[in-house]
Amino acid sequence: MPSIDVHPLTPDRWPDFETLFGPSGAYGGCWCTWWRQTRTTYSENGNAGNKQLAQSLVEDGCVVGLLGYFDGVPAAWVSIAPRTNFPSLDRSPVLKRLDDQPVWSLVCLYVGKNFRGDGLALAMIKGAIDYAAANGARIIEAYPSVPKGDEPLPPVSSFMGTPGMFEAAGFEQVARPSRAKAIYRFTVPL
Repeated sequence: MPSIDVHPLTPDRWPDFETLFGPSGAYGGCWCTWWRQTRTTYSENGNAGNKQLAQSLVEDGCVVGLLGYFDGVPAAWVSIAPRTNFPSLDRSPVLKRLDDQPVWSLVCLYVGKNFRGDGLALAMIKGAIDYAAANGARIIEAYPSVPKGDEPLPPVSSFMGTPGMFEAAGFEQVARPSRAKAIYRFTVPL
């Protein structure tokens, strides 16, 4: 696994986030706001509005995720926070709450094109575990997409990771709410 430096996205790191996500905002102008708003608002906002929302959250002191640096270059991203920060999860018929346990949710992974295939996704998952645990998380949930057959998922379909990534990081499947989605949990050791 490559050695990366993982840091919360703070206002001073915003330019690095813009560099990593590029003008298109990673996947279709999302700026990692998909799970933070209604689908209608997300669509109405478009690329520019979603970017503005993400930047406003960061400027207000909300840690919306973590940046991973490889040799000092912003190379990867993971969004992790308490599940309550992602209200669209509760509106999802597939990803609704399993129980009343307080969980942190890992909802997005993004690795820059020049860094894919080098194990950065797993390194970011492990960095997210460390960050969440240091901030009081006891259960971390992930919602990977399950590939059909042996074909790899395209990047736009794998932004929530794949089961193998989370299994390699010590997560266990706890539910399979649909053919395309699984719910995994990691319990932070006491």
